Amino acid sequence: MMITSCKKETSDTENDTNSSKVETHSDKVVEESENIPAMQASSQRKFPVMTLAEKEFDFGTITQGDKVDHTFTFKNTGEADLIITNAQASCGCTVPDYPKDTPIKPGESGKIKVTFNSAGKSGETLKTITLFCNTESGNELLKIKTTINVPK
Repeated sequence: MMITSCKKETSDTENDTNSSKVETHSDKVVEESENIPAMQASSQRKFPVMTLAEKEFDFGTITQGDKVDHTFTFKNTGEADLIITNAQASCGCTVPDYPKDTPIKPGESGKIKVTFNSAGKSGETLKTITLFCNTESGNELLKIKTTINVPK
């Protein structure tokens, strides 16, 4: 940290009238520097931590047209309430069901059900679901994958 002074050189008569101003200014600098630990402490706020049992799930081989779902479970292992504000899938064929705007307290668990519709899809497929939440990173990522066979 660098502190500079903006004190102007003055004559002896000016020093008497400006000394209180300079003291006030220097007091302010000292006061601000004393508040730095308080400012740092407030920037170190507590966050929730979403600990997922798994971040990726493989449905294995399915047949085109199948609708499959999987439930991801998580626990809030942080120090603040966890709130999921949105869940966005990489494709309209994947739909997440989540506890929207519902606080999950530290130590509590929750579920996110993901449904995948394979209609019109074939081969190896990977989809992502982005969870927007109040964790330190701001989001969490889930993945589902499958191999889709086309019936003959």
